[in-house]
Amino acid sequence: MIIKQSEQIMKEVGKVLIGKEEVIGKVLMAIYAGGHVLLEDTPGVGKTTLALGFSRALGLEYKRIQFTPDTMPSDITGYTVLGQGNGEALYRPGAVHTNLFLGDEINRTSPKTQSALLEAMEEGNVTVDGVTYLLPRPFICIATQNPVGMSGTQPLPESQLDRFMIRLSIGYPSTEDQIRILDEKQDQNTLDEVRAIVTRDMVLEVQNYLSTIRMTRDVLRYMTILCERTREDPGVELGVSPRGIIALSRMARAKALLSERDYVVPEDVRAVFKDVCVHRVILKPQAKMEGQTAAGLLENIMQTTKVPALPGRRERI
Repeated sequence: MIIKQSEQIMKEVGKVLIGKEEVIGKVLMAIYAGGHVLLEDTPGVGKTTLALGFSRALGLEYKRIQFTPDTMPSDITGYTVLGQGNGEALYRPGAVHTNLFLGDEINRTSPKTQSALLEAMEEGNVTVDGVTYLLPRPFICIATQNPVGMSGTQPLPESQLDRFMIRLSIGYPSTEDQIRILDEKQDQNTLDEVRAIVTRDMVLEVQNYLSTIRMTRDVLRYMTILCERTREDPGVELGVSPRGIIALSRMARAKALLSERDYVVPEDVRAVFKDVCVHRVILKPQAKMEGQTAAGLLENIMQTTKVPALPGRRERI
């Protein structure tokens, strides 16, 4: 049942993001894993459209903020005002009081405003004037940033990068996909064609079910060794944190789920390792000058780390 629904969800989102099935699948995995997604890519490749497509296919309430230098933390978290007549404080919810929050061009706002998202992303609530307010569940943050045109931008701090479960790049469409886009989107808004496949309660059920996906100690050890090696490399200033290992385990379980298994195999870990860890690895300046990249380092770690051999059986979910 879950597999059939997942295929339908990806098909619906594929109506608005043509030819990017792998990216769509990984975003769905992150949502099932209860994580947040950072989309880093050039303008115009469909980052915002992807988030909108998922909000509709999953039946989630959706809000968006276009981050600018004058965006305030209260725009995100909300604020309190004095009530008329009785003088009582009234809370006005901010943009994060939704199921799917899109932070567009998050690196164009101030660090203070960026940090307003930290509590919401980690704990699912916000604190305003000493009072804590729970956010709706599920709460998913999809943030976008452009790697070009960096004038006036503020890089995300490592503490906030670590709260994104995965970082993805959509990339340009192929020639055939570009022709298909031009052919199909001439006179219509394909977002109107995206229909809801599930409800937010069903999304929560899948998120809760994910913890039942089994992971052997050999796979746990393999996953942990991969992440520990990022801390030991001489060219690395900051390696994958324990939070990153937890994110990797949840993404691996989501990958197993979409592969119709109720257990994780090493290939599930390898399939999502770079997406989970690339933004968590900070290289030393000398390593960057020598042409090293975080993605290249992670690929080398995967190629040189022994993969445990595990017998398994295919089970339909």
